[in-house]
Amino acid sequence: MIINQFLILAALLFSLGVYGLLVRRNAVMVLLAVELMLNAVNINLVVFEAAIRSTLAVGQVFAIFVITVAAAEVGIGLAIVILVFRNRKSANVDELNLMKW
Repeated sequence: MIINQFLILAALLFSLGVYGLLVRRNAVMVLLAVELMLNAVNINLVVFEAAIRSTLAVGQVFAIFVITVAAAEVGIGLAIVILVFRNRKSANVDELNLMKW
């Protein structure tokens, strides 16, 4: 197994997620970019765990925890986006000023 290919894939996914996080204005697309970044982290966890040939599946267990946290983040994040969209008629991140005085 060539580790470099997986690390390059994870770096590309993470970079695409950071780009989406910085450029996109729609809140759903921002959540999607965060998911891409978390999936890149999962790839790194599994690859490094396979590289050290550990008998304990530590990287896979951490990846499952990250997937669980990502699922909760998507559920709560989409619920917040839907509520904001109902009140403001827009899901753009630039137009969200709910905390301003």
